[in-house]
Amino acid sequence: MKVYTKNGDMGKTSLIGGKSLSKNNIRIEAYGGVDELNAWMGLLADNIGDNRQVSFLRFMQNQLFVIGSKLATPLNSKFTAPALPPDLIEKLESEIDFMDADLAPLTNFILPGGHTLISYCHLARVVCRRVERNIVSLSEVEMVESQILAIINRLSDYLFILARYNSHKLNIDEIVWKAT
Repeated sequence: MKVYTKNGDMGKTSLIGGKSLSKNNIRIEAYGGVDELNAWMGLLADNIGDNRQVSFLRFMQNQLFVIGSKLATPLNSKFTAPALPPDLIEKLESEIDFMDADLAPLTNFILPGGHTLISYCHLARVVCRRVERNIVSLSEVEMVESQILAIINRLSDYLFILARYNSHKLNIDEIVWKAT
């Protein structure tokens, strides 16, 4: 099978099931953003030395692939995307709580940086927030499973805590925002 189809040469792409849309359609932006976020999650997994974190990041990459397939599938499609685990939000919250238990209470805004890994976490977080905004925009014109928005929202919280947790584990001082 060839990778190139030439169908996208005119700025169009096909959803699962064959419906053609412009590549700047909000649905394409939404699932394209999920794909970008998935790549950032892979970069994080490749750079974090903690087996628990790597395992959870890989687990979430699989869930993001499911979310992307759900967003790429029109409602009237004959294709049914795989189901997301019903307890996925709880799993995210459990990981957040596990890491947060080791952290000092947050008393200031913090800036991304201090270590490449911390910056990667924050880059993944801001991509996640953009994905969330795109999914909200899509949900204003088409039905989107409510669980998807909740998962993406919680995932950005997870990525923020992941940055803080790794700052702590690497003994890197968080960069505190200071009003000038």
